[in-house]
Amino acid sequence: MTDEPIPLKLNIGDFDAMTHTLNLSASGLYCKVDRALPLMSRVKLVLMVPEASKEDKALKNLEVDGVVVREHPVIIDGQIKHYDVAIFFENLSPKNREMIVTYITSKRDRQG
Repeated sequence: MTDEPIPLKLNIGDFDAMTHTLNLSASGLYCKVDRALPLMSRVKLVLMVPEASKEDKALKNLEVDGVVVREHPVIIDGQIKHYDVAIFFENLSPKNREMIVTYITSKRDRQG
């Protein structure tokens, strides 16, 4: 698991958002968005994962399907500022899972 942010695009029906991960694992991610997303909604994600083996930090776009499994508003001074959302990856290909695990492992090794 890594909490280094990576950019991502999220699409659910008529809602598109550019955001970044707050946390990433091989089974899902945690991010913030500008509006509430219904639990169990299916989402399309494009994760821009840096290729761990590349020194120039080339980004690899991973297209992933997911399901919203947790959502809650972040309230500051009595107003909703954004929503924290947990998304479980659905049908993640072995190749994409391997790329995410390699990225997470490389981050953990450098922080070690």
